[in-house]
Amino acid sequence: MKLHPTVEAVTARIRERSRVSRSSYLQRVAQAGQRRPGAERLGCANVAHAFAALPANDKLRVVAEKAPNIGIVTAFNDMLSAHAPLQHYPDLIKTEARRLGATAQVAGGVPAMCDGVTQGTPGMELSLFSRDVIAMATAVALSHDVFDGALMLGVCDKIVPGLLIGALHFGHLPTVFVPAGPMTSGLSNNAKSKVREQAAQGLVGRAELLQAESAAYHGPGTCTFYGTANSNQMLLEAMGLHVPGTAFINPGEDLREELTREAVRTVLGRQTPGSAHALSGEAGFSAGPPQGKSAPLGGSAAHAVASVGASTPIGLLVDEACIVNAMVALLATGGSTNHLIHWVAVARSAGIVIDWDDFAALSDVVPLLSRVYPNGSADVNQFQAAGGPGFVIRELLDAGFMHADVLTVRSGGLREFTGIPEAAGTGLRWQTAGASKDETVVRPASQPFSASGGLKLLQGPLGRAVIKVSAVPEDRHLIEAPARVFDSQDALQDAFKAGELERDVVCVVRWQGPQANGMPELHKLTPPLAVLQDRGFRVALVTDGRMSGASGKVPAAIHVSPEAADGGPLARLRDGDVIRLDAAAGRLEVLVPEAEWLAREVAVMPEHLRAANGLGMGRELFAGMRRSALTAEQGACSWL
Repeated sequence: MKLHPTVEAVTARIRERSRVSRSSYLQRVAQAGQRRPGAERLGCANVAHAFAALPANDKLRVVAEKAPNIGIVTAFNDMLSAHAPLQHYPDLIKTEARRLGATAQVAGGVPAMCDGVTQGTPGMELSLFSRDVIAMATAVALSHDVFDGALMLGVCDKIVPGLLIGALHFGHLPTVFVPAGPMTSGLSNNAKSKVREQAAQGLVGRAELLQAESAAYHGPGTCTFYGTANSNQMLLEAMGLHVPGTAFINPGEDLREELTREAVRTVLGRQTPGSAHALSGEAGFSAGPPQGKSAPLGGSAAHAVASVGASTPIGLLVDEACIVNAMVALLATGGSTNHLIHWVAVARSAGIVIDWDDFAALSDVVPLLSRVYPNGSADVNQFQAAGGPGFVIRELLDAGFMHADVLTVRSGGLREFTGIPEAAGTGLRWQTAGASKDETVVRPASQPFSASGGLKLLQGPLGRAVIKVSAVPEDRHLIEAPARVFDSQDALQDAFKAGELERDVVCVVRWQGPQANGMPELHKLTPPLAVLQDRGFRVALVTDGRMSGASGKVPAAIHVSPEAADGGPLARLRDGDVIRLDAAAGRLEVLVPEAEWLAREVAVMPEHLRAANGLGMGRELFAGMRRSALTAEQGACSWL
């Protein structure tokens, strides 16, 4: 299928915009890849320190026999449901590596915090910058520089982007991402939201709310709604960074363990035989576990690609077309708005420059192929059962919305990621996705839920912002109402409880950007605003903060840039100013005469807020990141 002209044009302009920075990046990758392996290159004391704790046989293998050594970077902790299953992955990986004549070491761990735990608390102000901490921790882990490949163990919101940013700064290494999968379905997301709205109205108490929340979040694995964590997994599939179809297999399944073993085989260039071939027919393909030694790793990046069976270094794999494929997959599934920040930062780590105009151009043509909560009622387990990433990627490839001619961690290309894995004796089998098993959840590109993507760019006198339109009823895509300006999310909730918002209103919550307080997510605002909307009022939210993939059915213009703390337009707003949010036209306007607007004094962040944002719960340690943070559209990077 010929590539859609808009996808082709966006890719071309990204490539041209990134020409100098990408070339510089690739030179660094090549220089790193041309060196001898660490066990040969480093001094004897360095080598002795690196492998002192290895079992004798592994030490012999990596030092004397020059076997490949895999670095494991893990986000395991047993507080986060999504990362708890990772506890035993390193032992499994080491066993499989030994079977293939290689070695593996846990190079390091990275922090992993849960936005669900920290919502509405001071800890949430560390959340966005935890991504950059994770990237730095990944770099620290890999800086020992004795690895021939890497496995990244992580799943959730900031963890995967952080691991990916860190890995791309070691772009000469073949790298495979290893997820843990979603928890099984519990209380439905719709039922959970209903109880939250009842709690916001005082109709149910804490006991009932806690019971509902505990029934929704009840076991190991990611949350089952299509927020940032599960959007991460969809994007990694579209970028070819997983073993195909790994994203949404539940923890504890036998298949999950075999897919983790396959990740080891893949990074060593020893993927299951036969799986390199493009899927065809309904039979799929299968094979048992591979035999024999692994293909050599190391050497120059070009040599690594040319070597038979060797996995592609991640710095070569993540190119402009790969990034565009991720953007398309995000739009086609109505994924998390957080990725309009995170994937900008990811791209920059590979020397690639993208912006929200690129997302907007793609969103105009990319069809919406899935409805998963919050832009539908299904959860990710139902999404997987209906066809999942394999179905979506196949439809996008066949309709010309994704680049097929890209490198992946496998030798079979992106077509291989249209398969759905299943156990086949002692090996694996990938079955073709076939037709949608539930067209209320996933649809073919010829019959999409919408002809355009789930995310939109808004711009106008109030700056540039994004909105997740796939979850918002069409009759709410245009909201025009007087503003009520708040300096914190707590102030909005207080006004709601006091009955001050019982009218058409655009609630503005400012001082929530990266420089102000680390750009927390404001999910606590969704229930009260949803209640107002259900009562018939026309309401919207405008903020320089974040709302992730769970912004729900209330129209929300988020990530407003430049932020108020940087002198952005939200700092000029006053109560009563009429705001016009028009998702269809892509406009975010304030209906104030231009002369009056420009003559207004630009407010500054109240001193009590600035002081409170910087003190307590470790926030002092992040002051430098707040000072150096770029805008949301520039990825909110603190390291550029």
